[in-house]
Amino acid sequence: MSGIVTIVPPEPADTASPCTLVCTMDGRTGWCYGCGRTIDEIAGWSSLSFDARRAVRAQLPARMAMFGQ
Repeated sequence: MSGIVTIVPPEPADTASPCTLVCTMDGRTGWCYGCGRTIDEIAGWSSLSFDARRAVRAQLPARMAMFGQ
């Protein structure tokens, strides 16, 4: 072992996953009741660019408001 340690900076808060571990989808909207994302947004989250993640996150407050949250 070389003894080299790689320090990885934390992910910016505005690009972190908004998952709340509820993971239940609304059949009408296709959004998760916990985080407001679609199944495609959830499945592809780790491969999205930070800009794409920010764009999705910008939509979530309005989506969650439709659930009354």
